Amino acid sequence: MPTISRRGELMPQSPIRKLVPLANEAKAKGIAVYHLNIGQPDLPSPEEGLEALKKIDRKTLEYSPSEGLYSLRKKLEGYYHKFNIDVDVDDIIITTGGSEAVLFAFMACLDPGDEIIVPEPAYANYMAFAISAGAKIVTIPSNIDDGFALPPVEKFEELITPRTKGILICNPNNPTGYLYTRKEMDCIRDIVKKYDLFLFSDEVYREYCYTGSPYISAFHLKGIEEQVVLIDSVSKRYSECGIRIGAIITKHKELKRNVMKFCQARLSPPLLGQIVAEASIDATPEYMLMTYNEYVERRKFLIDGLNKIPGCYSPIPMGAFYTVVSLPVDDADKFCEWCLRDFSYEGATVFMAPASGFYTTPGMGKNEVRMAYVLNKEDLGKALQVLAQALKAYPGRTI
Repeated sequence: MPTISRRGELMPQSPIRKLVPLANEAKAKGIAVYHLNIGQPDLPSPEEGLEALKKIDRKTLEYSPSEGLYSLRKKLEGYYHKFNIDVDVDDIIITTGGSEAVLFAFMACLDPGDEIIVPEPAYANYMAFAISAGAKIVTIPSNIDDGFALPPVEKFEELITPRTKGILICNPNNPTGYLYTRKEMDCIRDIVKKYDLFLFSDEVYREYCYTGSPYISAFHLKGIEEQVVLIDSVSKRYSECGIRIGAIITKHKELKRNVMKFCQARLSPPLLGQIVAEASIDATPEYMLMTYNEYVERRKFLIDGLNKIPGCYSPIPMGAFYTVVSLPVDDADKFCEWCLRDFSYEGATVFMAPASGFYTTPGMGKNEVRMAYVLNKEDLGKALQVLAQALKAYPGRTI
Protein backbone atom coordinates (compact mmCIF):
# COMPACT_ATOMS: atom_id res chain seq x y z
CA MET A 1 0.00 0.00 0.00
CA PRO A 2 1.60 3.33 -1.05
CA THR A 3 1.98 5.92 1.69
CA ILE A 4 0.39 9.37 1.55
CA SER A 5 2.37 12.59 1.79
CA ARG A 6 3.83 13.91 5.01
CA ARG A 7 2.53 17.33 3.91
CA GLY A 8 -1.02 16.00 3.85
CA GLU A 9 -0.58 14.46 7.28
CA LEU A 10 0.61 17.81 8.68
CA MET A 11 -2.25 19.82 7.18
CA PRO A 12 -4.54 20.92 10.02
CA GLN A 13 -8.27 20.30 9.94
CA SER A 14 -10.36 23.43 9.71
CA PRO A 15 -11.78 24.34 13.14
CA ILE A 16 -14.56 26.06 11.19
CA ARG A 17 -15.63 23.04 9.14
CA LYS A 18 -14.40 19.89 10.91
CA LEU A 19 -17.64 19.50 12.91
CA VAL A 20 -19.90 19.79 9.86
CA PRO A 21 -20.67 16.03 9.85
CA LEU A 22 -22.01 16.31 13.41
CA ALA A 23 -24.08 19.36 12.42
CA ASN A 24 -25.51 17.41 9.47
CA GLU A 25 -26.40 14.50 11.75
CA ALA A 26 -28.20 16.89 14.12
CA LYS A 27 -30.16 18.37 11.23
CA ALA A 28 -31.08 14.88 10.02
CA LYS A 29 -32.67 14.32 13.46
CA GLY A 30 -34.79 17.46 12.95
CA ILE A 31 -32.70 19.68 15.24
CA ALA A 32 -32.25 23.31 14.15
CA VAL A 33 -28.58 24.32 14.10
CA TYR A 34 -27.59 27.94 14.63
CA HIS A 35 -24.38 28.45 12.64
CA LEU A 36 -21.98 30.73 14.47
CA ASN A 37 -19.01 28.74 13.19
CA ILE A 38 -18.40 30.25 9.76
CA GLY A 39 -18.07 33.75 8.33
CA GLN A 40 -20.79 33.28 5.72
CA PRO A 41 -22.81 36.51 5.72
CA ASP A 42 -26.57 36.09 5.43
CA LEU A 43 -27.08 39.59 4.03
CA PRO A 44 -28.07 39.98 0.36
CA SER A 45 -25.38 40.46 -2.25
CA PRO A 46 -25.48 43.82 -4.08
CA GLU A 47 -28.23 44.09 -6.67
CA GLU A 48 -25.61 45.33 -9.15
CA GLY A 49 -23.74 42.03 -8.94
CA LEU A 50 -26.85 39.87 -9.10
CA GLU A 51 -28.12 41.77 -12.12
CA ALA A 52 -24.79 41.39 -13.91
CA LEU A 53 -24.98 37.62 -13.32
CA LYS A 54 -28.50 37.45 -14.77
CA LYS A 55 -27.52 39.46 -17.84
CA ILE A 56 -24.48 37.45 -18.93
CA ASP A 57 -25.14 36.81 -22.62
CA ARG A 58 -21.81 35.41 -23.83
CA LYS A 59 -21.92 32.53 -26.26
CA THR A 60 -18.61 31.18 -24.94
CA LEU A 61 -17.47 31.23 -21.32
CA GLU A 62 -13.80 31.63 -22.08
CA TYR A 63 -10.62 31.76 -20.04
CA SER A 64 -9.86 35.18 -18.64
CA PRO A 65 -6.28 36.51 -18.53
CA SER A 66 -4.26 34.78 -15.80
CA GLU A 67 -3.92 38.06 -13.91
CA GLY A 68 -7.66 38.69 -14.14
CA LEU A 69 -9.84 40.91 -16.30
CA TYR A 70 -8.35 44.34 -16.91
CA SER A 71 -11.72 46.00 -16.39
CA LEU A 72 -12.05 44.43 -12.92
CA ARG A 73 -8.52 45.38 -11.91
CA LYS A 74 -9.08 48.95 -13.13
CA LYS A 75 -12.31 49.14 -11.12
CA LEU A 76 -10.44 47.87 -8.06
CA GLU A 77 -7.78 50.54 -8.55
CA GLY A 78 -10.47 53.18 -8.10
CA TYR A 79 -11.92 51.32 -5.12
CA TYR A 80 -8.56 51.29 -3.31
CA HIS A 81 -8.00 54.97 -4.03
CA LYS A 82 -11.12 55.70 -1.96
CA PHE A 83 -9.21 54.28 1.02
CA ASN A 84 -6.06 56.26 0.16
CA ILE A 85 -4.32 53.08 -0.96
CA ASP A 86 -2.02 54.32 -3.71
CA VAL A 87 -1.86 51.42 -6.18
CA ASP A 88 -2.45 51.14 -9.89
CA VAL A 89 -3.95 48.47 -12.11
CA ASP A 90 -0.62 46.71 -12.68
CA ASP A 91 -0.16 46.20 -8.93
CA ILE A 92 -3.36 44.10 -8.76
CA ILE A 93 -3.57 40.38 -9.57
CA ILE A 94 -6.94 38.61 -9.33
CA THR A 95 -7.04 35.27 -7.52
CA THR A 96 -9.55 32.52 -6.86
CA GLY A 97 -10.65 33.95 -3.53
CA GLY A 98 -8.53 35.44 -0.78
CA SER A 99 -7.37 31.93 0.09
CA GLU A 100 -5.53 31.51 -3.20
CA ALA A 101 -4.08 34.99 -2.71
CA VAL A 102 -2.49 33.88 0.58
CA LEU A 103 -1.29 30.61 -0.92
CA PHE A 104 0.27 32.26 -4.00
CA ALA A 105 1.85 34.98 -1.87
CA PHE A 106 3.50 32.32 0.29
CA MET A 107 4.55 30.20 -2.69
CA ALA A 108 6.05 33.21 -4.45
CA CYS A 109 7.86 34.67 -1.40
CA LEU A 110 8.93 31.72 0.71
CA ASP A 111 11.25 28.77 0.31
CA PRO A 112 10.88 25.53 2.29
CA GLY A 113 12.04 26.20 5.84
CA ASP A 114 11.42 29.93 5.72
CA GLU A 115 9.50 31.40 8.65
CA ILE A 116 6.63 33.87 9.02
CA ILE A 117 5.69 35.48 12.32
CA VAL A 118 1.94 35.62 12.96
CA PRO A 119 0.08 36.92 16.03
CA GLU A 120 -2.22 34.20 17.36
CA PRO A 121 -5.04 33.34 17.46
CA ALA A 122 -4.98 33.52 13.67
CA TYR A 123 -7.11 32.38 10.75
CA ALA A 124 -6.48 28.63 10.68
CA ASN A 125 -5.89 28.37 6.94
CA TYR A 126 -2.75 30.51 7.20
CA MET A 127 -1.11 27.48 8.80
CA ALA A 128 -2.42 25.20 6.07
CA PHE A 129 -1.10 27.45 3.29
CA ALA A 130 2.30 27.74 4.98
CA ILE A 131 2.54 23.95 5.12
CA SER A 132 1.61 23.83 1.42
CA ALA A 133 4.55 26.15 0.71
CA GLY A 134 6.90 24.20 2.99
CA ALA A 135 7.23 27.23 5.24
CA LYS A 136 6.85 27.52 8.99
CA ILE A 137 4.39 29.70 10.90
CA VAL A 138 5.96 31.08 14.08
CA THR A 139 3.23 32.41 16.33
CA ILE A 140 3.34 35.16 18.91
CA PRO A 141 0.46 34.88 21.40
CA SER A 142 -2.01 37.68 22.06
CA ASN A 143 -4.36 37.53 25.01
CA ILE A 144 -8.12 37.76 25.50
CA ASP A 145 -7.60 39.72 28.74
CA ASP A 146 -6.33 42.77 26.83
CA GLY A 147 -8.66 42.27 23.87
CA PHE A 148 -5.97 40.56 21.73
CA ALA A 149 -3.84 43.70 21.36
CA LEU A 150 -0.57 43.39 19.43
CA PRO A 151 2.25 41.95 21.57
CA PRO A 152 5.21 44.28 22.27
CA VAL A 153 7.92 44.80 19.63
CA GLU A 154 10.45 42.99 21.82
CA LYS A 155 8.36 39.81 21.58
CA PHE A 156 8.56 39.94 17.79
CA GLU A 157 12.30 40.55 17.81
CA GLU A 158 12.86 37.55 20.07
CA LEU A 159 11.41 35.34 17.32
CA ILE A 160 13.37 36.71 14.36
CA THR A 161 15.98 34.30 12.94
CA PRO A 162 17.97 34.16 9.68
CA ARG A 163 15.02 32.16 8.24
CA THR A 164 12.42 34.84 9.03
CA LYS A 165 10.99 36.24 5.77
CA GLY A 166 7.89 38.10 6.86
CA ILE A 167 5.16 39.08 9.29
CA LEU A 168 1.51 38.28 8.61
CA ILE A 169 -1.35 40.27 10.09
CA CYS A 170 -5.10 40.29 9.55
CA ASN A 171 -6.57 43.76 10.07
CA PRO A 172 -9.41 43.92 11.12
CA ASN A 173 -8.69 40.53 12.58
CA ASN A 174 -10.22 37.14 12.00
CA PRO A 175 -10.86 35.45 14.47
CA THR A 176 -10.69 38.10 17.23
CA GLY A 177 -12.26 41.19 15.66
CA TYR A 178 -9.28 43.23 16.86
CA LEU A 179 -8.40 46.41 14.92
CA TYR A 180 -4.74 47.43 14.97
CA THR A 181 -4.02 51.00 16.01
CA ARG A 182 -1.77 53.49 14.21
CA LYS A 183 0.86 52.98 16.92
CA GLU A 184 0.76 49.20 16.52
CA MET A 185 0.96 49.43 12.73
CA ASP A 186 3.93 51.79 13.00
CA CYS A 187 5.65 49.26 15.27
CA ILE A 188 5.10 46.54 12.65
CA ARG A 189 6.45 48.88 9.95
CA ASP A 190 9.61 49.52 11.98
CA ILE A 191 10.28 45.79 12.44
CA VAL A 192 9.63 45.06 8.75
CA LYS A 193 11.97 47.86 7.73
CA LYS A 194 14.70 47.04 10.26
CA TYR A 195 14.90 43.36 9.33
CA ASP A 196 14.02 43.70 5.62
CA LEU A 197 10.92 41.51 5.77
CA PHE A 198 7.72 41.13 3.80
CA LEU A 199 4.53 42.38 5.45
CA PHE A 200 1.62 40.15 4.44
CA SER A 201 -1.55 42.07 5.32
CA ASP A 202 -4.98 40.44 5.04
CA GLU A 203 -7.45 43.35 4.87
CA VAL A 204 -10.64 41.73 3.60
CA TYR A 205 -12.72 43.22 6.44
CA ARG A 206 -11.72 46.89 5.95
CA GLU A 207 -15.34 48.01 5.55
CA TYR A 208 -16.14 46.85 9.05
CA CYS A 209 -14.23 49.04 11.51
CA TYR A 210 -16.29 50.09 14.53
CA THR A 211 -14.06 52.59 16.33
CA GLY A 212 -13.60 56.31 15.78
CA SER A 213 -10.00 55.60 14.78
CA PRO A 214 -9.20 55.48 11.06
CA TYR A 215 -8.56 52.19 9.24
CA ILE A 216 -4.80 51.81 8.75
CA SER A 217 -3.79 49.79 5.70
CA ALA A 218 -0.31 48.33 5.37
CA PHE A 219 -0.05 50.55 2.28
CA HIS A 220 -0.46 53.61 4.51
CA LEU A 221 2.90 52.83 6.17
CA LYS A 222 5.69 54.95 4.72
CA GLY A 223 9.01 53.46 3.70
CA ILE A 224 7.97 49.82 3.16
CA GLU A 225 5.70 50.16 0.12
CA GLU A 226 7.55 47.50 -1.90
CA GLN A 227 7.61 45.08 1.05
CA VAL A 228 3.82 45.03 1.46
CA VAL A 229 1.78 42.12 0.10
CA LEU A 230 -1.89 43.00 0.55
CA ILE A 231 -4.50 40.22 0.53
CA ASP A 232 -8.07 41.07 -0.43
CA SER A 233 -11.39 39.45 -1.30
CA VAL A 234 -14.92 40.50 -2.25
CA SER A 235 -16.42 37.61 -0.27
CA LYS A 236 -17.22 39.45 2.94
CA ARG A 237 -17.92 43.04 1.91
CA TYR A 238 -20.43 42.02 -0.76
CA SER A 239 -21.70 38.73 0.77
CA GLU A 240 -20.23 36.91 -2.23
CA CYS A 241 -18.22 34.07 -0.71
CA GLY A 242 -19.32 31.71 -3.47
CA ILE A 243 -17.98 33.62 -6.47
CA ARG A 244 -14.38 33.05 -5.27
CA ILE A 245 -12.75 36.35 -6.23
CA GLY A 246 -9.77 37.73 -4.33
CA ALA A 247 -6.63 39.68 -5.10
CA ILE A 248 -2.95 40.09 -4.34
CA ILE A 249 -1.78 43.70 -4.40
CA THR A 250 1.94 44.47 -4.40
CA LYS A 251 4.42 46.95 -5.84
CA HIS A 252 7.30 44.44 -5.66
CA LYS A 253 8.08 43.78 -9.35
CA GLU A 254 9.93 40.47 -8.90
CA LEU A 255 7.20 39.20 -6.61
CA LYS A 256 4.54 40.05 -9.19
CA ARG A 257 6.48 38.07 -11.81
CA ASN A 258 6.69 35.12 -9.42
CA VAL A 259 3.00 35.25 -8.55
CA MET A 260 2.10 35.36 -12.23
CA LYS A 261 3.82 32.01 -12.81
CA PHE A 262 1.47 30.39 -10.31
CA CYS A 263 -1.47 32.25 -11.85
CA GLN A 264 -0.55 30.96 -15.30
CA ALA A 265 -0.22 27.41 -13.97
CA ARG A 266 -3.80 27.50 -12.65
CA LEU A 267 -4.84 29.16 -15.94
CA SER A 268 -7.36 31.82 -14.86
CA PRO A 269 -9.58 33.00 -12.02
CA PRO A 270 -13.35 32.38 -12.37
CA LEU A 271 -14.79 34.34 -15.29
CA LEU A 272 -18.36 34.59 -13.98
CA GLY A 273 -17.14 35.54 -10.52
CA GLN A 274 -15.09 38.38 -11.98
CA ILE A 275 -18.07 39.73 -13.89
CA VAL A 276 -20.16 39.74 -10.71
CA ALA A 277 -17.35 41.26 -8.62
CA GLU A 278 -16.74 44.06 -11.12
CA ALA A 279 -20.41 45.04 -11.09
CA SER A 280 -20.57 44.79 -7.29
CA ILE A 281 -17.91 47.48 -6.86
CA ASP A 282 -20.69 49.86 -7.95
CA ALA A 283 -22.77 48.89 -4.92
CA THR A 284 -24.50 52.00 -3.61
CA PRO A 285 -23.42 53.84 -0.45
CA GLU A 286 -26.83 52.90 0.95
CA TYR A 287 -26.04 49.20 0.49
CA MET A 288 -22.65 49.50 2.19
CA LEU A 289 -24.16 51.51 5.05
CA MET A 290 -26.92 48.93 5.48
CA THR A 291 -24.43 46.08 5.88
CA TYR A 292 -22.24 48.14 8.23
CA ASN A 293 -25.13 49.18 10.46
CA GLU A 294 -26.46 45.64 10.58
CA TYR A 295 -23.14 44.28 11.85
CA VAL A 296 -22.87 47.09 14.40
CA GLU A 297 -26.28 46.14 15.82
CA ARG A 298 -25.52 42.42 15.78
CA ARG A 299 -22.16 42.98 17.45
CA LYS A 300 -23.73 44.85 20.37
CA PHE A 301 -26.56 42.34 20.68
CA LEU A 302 -24.24 39.31 20.71
CA ILE A 303 -21.51 40.71 22.96
CA ASP A 304 -24.02 42.07 25.49
CA GLY A 305 -25.79 38.72 25.52
CA LEU A 306 -22.61 36.67 25.89
CA ASN A 307 -21.29 38.72 28.78
CA LYS A 308 -24.55 38.23 30.68
CA ILE A 309 -24.13 34.44 30.65
CA PRO A 310 -22.38 33.34 33.87
CA GLY A 311 -18.74 32.47 33.23
CA CYS A 312 -18.66 33.79 29.65
CA TYR A 313 -16.42 36.64 28.55
CA SER A 314 -15.96 38.35 25.20
CA PRO A 315 -13.98 41.52 24.65
CA ILE A 316 -15.69 44.04 22.36
CA PRO A 317 -14.48 43.34 18.80
CA MET A 318 -13.55 46.55 16.96
CA GLY A 319 -13.79 45.19 13.44
CA ALA A 320 -14.82 42.32 11.13
CA PHE A 321 -17.76 40.20 12.37
CA TYR A 322 -16.14 37.72 14.73
CA THR A 323 -15.36 37.45 18.39
CA VAL A 324 -13.38 34.99 20.49
CA VAL A 325 -15.24 34.03 23.68
CA SER A 326 -13.98 32.29 26.81
CA LEU A 327 -16.47 29.77 28.19
CA PRO A 328 -16.73 28.06 31.61
CA VAL A 329 -15.87 24.64 30.16
CA ASP A 330 -13.01 22.20 30.59
CA ASP A 331 -12.43 21.75 26.86
CA ALA A 332 -14.09 23.86 24.15
CA ASP A 333 -13.44 21.24 21.45
CA LYS A 334 -15.35 18.65 23.46
CA PHE A 335 -18.06 21.17 24.33
CA CYS A 336 -18.65 22.12 20.68
CA GLU A 337 -18.86 18.46 19.72
CA TRP A 338 -21.21 17.73 22.63
CA CYS A 339 -23.54 20.57 21.63
CA LEU A 340 -23.97 19.06 18.17
CA ARG A 341 -23.97 15.37 19.08
CA ASP A 342 -25.71 15.19 22.46
CA PHE A 343 -27.57 18.42 23.22
CA SER A 344 -30.58 20.38 22.07
CA TYR A 345 -32.86 22.91 23.71
CA GLU A 346 -36.38 23.43 22.38
CA GLY A 347 -35.36 21.56 19.23
CA ALA A 348 -32.21 23.57 18.53
CA THR A 349 -28.48 23.58 19.12
CA VAL A 350 -25.54 25.84 18.34
CA PHE A 351 -22.50 25.32 16.08
CA MET A 352 -19.34 27.17 17.17
CA ALA A 353 -15.70 26.95 16.04
CA PRO A 354 -13.32 25.74 18.79
CA ALA A 355 -10.64 28.39 19.18
CA SER A 356 -7.85 25.87 19.73
CA GLY A 357 -7.72 25.49 15.95
CA PHE A 358 -6.75 29.16 15.62
CA TYR A 359 -3.68 28.68 17.83
CA THR A 360 -0.53 26.64 17.31
CA THR A 361 0.80 27.02 20.87
CA PRO A 362 -0.27 23.85 22.73
CA GLY A 363 -2.96 24.43 25.35
CA MET A 364 -3.98 27.89 24.15
CA GLY A 365 -7.65 28.47 23.36
CA LYS A 366 -8.66 25.40 25.35
CA ASN A 367 -11.75 27.09 26.80
CA GLU A 368 -12.39 29.52 23.92
CA VAL A 369 -14.57 29.50 20.81
CA ARG A 370 -14.86 31.80 17.82
CA MET A 371 -18.30 33.07 16.94
CA ALA A 372 -19.36 34.86 13.76
CA TYR A 373 -22.29 37.26 14.11
CA VAL A 374 -23.62 36.56 10.63
CA LEU A 375 -27.14 35.66 11.77
CA ASN A 376 -30.04 38.06 12.23
CA LYS A 377 -30.70 39.28 15.76
CA GLU A 378 -33.69 37.00 16.26
CA ASP A 379 -31.56 33.94 15.50
CA LEU A 380 -28.66 35.31 17.54
CA GLY A 381 -31.06 35.66 20.49
CA LYS A 382 -32.17 32.03 20.13
CA ALA A 383 -28.55 30.90 19.79
CA LEU A 384 -27.69 32.71 23.03
CA GLN A 385 -30.58 30.97 24.82
CA VAL A 386 -29.37 27.59 23.56
CA LEU A 387 -25.79 28.35 24.60
CA ALA A 388 -26.84 29.39 28.11
CA GLN A 389 -28.80 26.17 28.56
CA ALA A 390 -25.99 24.07 27.09
CA LEU A 391 -23.51 25.53 29.56
CA LYS A 392 -25.84 24.63 32.42
CA ALA A 393 -26.17 21.05 31.21
CA TYR A 394 -22.62 20.33 30.04
CA PRO A 395 -20.91 17.72 32.24
CA GLY A 396 -17.53 19.46 31.93
CA ARG A 397 -18.64 22.91 33.04
CA THR A 398 -16.20 24.68 35.36
CA ILE A 399 -18.54 26.89 37.40
